[in-house]
Amino acid sequence: MAEISAGMVKDLREKTGAGMMDCKSALGETKGDMEAAVDWLRKKGLAKAAKKAGRVAAEGLVGVAAHDGAGAVVEVNSETDFVARNDQFQNFVAKVSELALKANGDIEALKKMPYPGASTDVAGHLAALVGQIGENMTLRRTAALQVSPGIVASYVHNQAAPGLGRQVVLVALKSSGNSEKLAALGRDVAMHVAAMNPLAVDATGVDQAVVAREKAIFEDQSRASGKPENVIAKMVEGRLRKFFEESTLLKQPFVKNPDQTIEALLKAAEKDVGGAVTVVGFVRFALGDGIQKEETDFAAEVAAAAKS
Repeated sequence: MAEISAGMVKDLREKTGAGMMDCKSALGETKGDMEAAVDWLRKKGLAKAAKKAGRVAAEGLVGVAAHDGAGAVVEVNSETDFVARNDQFQNFVAKVSELALKANGDIEALKKMPYPGASTDVAGHLAALVGQIGENMTLRRTAALQVSPGIVASYVHNQAAPGLGRQVVLVALKSSGNSEKLAALGRDVAMHVAAMNPLAVDATGVDQAVVAREKAIFEDQSRASGKPENVIAKMVEGRLRKFFEESTLLKQPFVKNPDQTIEALLKAAEKDVGGAVTVVGFVRFALGDGIQKEETDFAAEVAAAAKS
């Protein structure tokens, strides 16, 4: 059996990013053949990824890329927030965000795209990263917006690095006006969306199932008053109107100036921008939205790790 030197282990570790003991084992299994050891580690990394795939990943980062009239956002999850500070992980999310501009919101297409500087696709590179970092990670979702003429503006809340954070908003503004002024306006609107979480741009965009549910509640509440049906109908209409004012972007009071709605903000900005401004759409990704997180006893986990 070939002698495995510390230098060989160091070289393999630098090539693969795998742990020292894993590198030593790989070289031992392949009798010191560096290329075979790289392949051995890749296979082992994939095996690790498969073992970890069942563990809940609700932390991580949301990434964004926006250029002129196009923007895309992705959510990549990990098991702990420590990984969100890992340079390899951040680099992966940033690169995938740029790739997402071409995926047009299709998560499966994004996973199959060639990963820059690697001989594998995005999904394959993520699997290898799982083996290197040692946590389950998932490319969970993506969305994209396009507009012409106009801009897609972005806002990152709790920014961990440029274009990366725990919450990201994209807003598409259609206008032939000044792009720099549009970008500033778009950022203000995106910041508002982050804070107020509207359901849709206007009433026509609200899910009809949501509207039906709210209407049924309002009808029951109004009938409890004992008033005639024609009066109840007007009461329901008024409550629905208030619901849309509170939950749709254009009717909401602007978070930075509650005396002005977003609709009024856009109208007032038209003169400065140099043209009419319309919100075509928005996307709001908050990290871990909808993921059922496991409740864990951290002290017990540390104690168990100390015994192993």
